[in-house]
Amino acid sequence: MLKRYRDIAGDGGSNIVGQVEALTGRVRARMARVRRRLAVTSGKGGVGKSMLTTNLAILLAADGWRVGVLDADLNGPCLARMLGIRGPALRLSPEGLHPAEGPLGIKVLSMDLLLREGPVPLVWEAPTQDHSFVWRDTMEATALRELLADTVWGDLDVLLLDLPPGAPRLPALAGLLADLDGALVVTIPSEVSRLVVERAVELARAHAVRLLGLVENMAGHLCPHCGAVGDLFVRDDGPLEVPGLPTLARIPFDPRIAHCADRGRPYAVEHADTAAGLALRALATQVRTLLSPAEAAR
Repeated sequence: MLKRYRDIAGDGGSNIVGQVEALTGRVRARMARVRRRLAVTSGKGGVGKSMLTTNLAILLAADGWRVGVLDADLNGPCLARMLGIRGPALRLSPEGLHPAEGPLGIKVLSMDLLLREGPVPLVWEAPTQDHSFVWRDTMEATALRELLADTVWGDLDVLLLDLPPGAPRLPALAGLLADLDGALVVTIPSEVSRLVVERAVELARAHAVRLLGLVENMAGHLCPHCGAVGDLFVRDDGPLEVPGLPTLARIPFDPRIAHCADRGRPYAVEHADTAAGLALRALATQVRTLLSPAEAAR
């Protein structure tokens, strides 16, 4: 007979609390050499989190920071490709899993580097695939915790964590990383996105996660020929705002952003002097300031 939850006493002998505590201790030990941890998040998908993460990584590394990037979107990994890393780039040693090295020495870990080449999806093991949804959230959280615990990041000035869409993702990460330094919230200038992002912001605040500010991506269309910025989304009430959250940057859409991502060439380097490139540069400067010890203590 199938047991009900009332029939299960304690942890059923699994010592699950002890296992989680041990894993948490390993994560804490790995993070001891990482000075800052910054999440890039949104409740909404398709708003440009990964684009922002890769370009921030490049700009911070160009300024001399030692940068690591963790692609926390386990089911839709793309950061390795966007940073120009392909093939078997990971290395296993008695110390743990060594991340791949990207441009400017950026350390990169992505599920993409653990899958075979080609359109190979990540499949979660379960008693039956028909019921894998029952276990998936728990398995994803455990896999992310293991990646944090087993990766040999070494000394980093900042670790950027690119989260998958969904309001609960950031509070869940904060549960794994108790010393998370903050998060950037990404949106696009549509009412649908604003509604979803505001809900995610409220949930993050309820869990006392520090939010550095809002980044409005696709804030206009940048003409690659003349450099003029025109409207991309129609808004009748001015620029998009989220109450209580400062807007750090408005980045216009440039078709070359997607082209650069496909080629693994960060846009902020290839087109540094465009309106979008300058907006990304200004954002990186603000992020460095906001992650300074003085700002973090305010």
